[in-house]
Amino acid sequence: MTDGIGELLQTERIELRPITPTVAAALRAGGSGGLDWLGGAPYEGTVDACGGLLKAHEAGVYQEAWGAYAIVLRAEGVAVGGVGFHGAPRGGSCEIGYDLVPPARGRGLATEAARLVTAFALTQPGVEFVVAHTEPDNVASQAVLQRAGFTRDGETEGLLRFVRR
Repeated sequence: MTDGIGELLQTERIELRPITPTVAAALRAGGSGGLDWLGGAPYEGTVDACGGLLKAHEAGVYQEAWGAYAIVLRAEGVAVGGVGFHGAPRGGSCEIGYDLVPPARGRGLATEAARLVTAFALTQPGVEFVVAHTEPDNVASQAVLQRAGFTRDGETEGLLRFVRR
């Protein structure tokens, strides 16, 4: 990893590998991005996030530390999902998102990944809180956020809003 954040973005079980613009373009085109994916391919949220990353890159505002990461099982070297930021912090906050391929769910991996990116964000100058949104019926994602230390903080455009300070 770059930007000196590599050690912050790993646990005993997972590491977060930056999804660079080159990897994002490959994933958007239906490729593997050079990663071995559990189940053969990333989940749709990761592919969608790659679109946003590429738009940021094209606009000249992409910053790797505030981009997307592949969640990789360290022991197996297999990618199981994606996690990252919806851009660099603004107004004292940043927003995270995540997803896992179905065979990786229910093992606490999304919670670990959310904790890692949130802990990183909260150590950065000017970041006072981290935000995440979920669909009202996505109980599993709400549980991930609660286990990662977030609390519900209202609604935004029909989505439940969670915050961690």
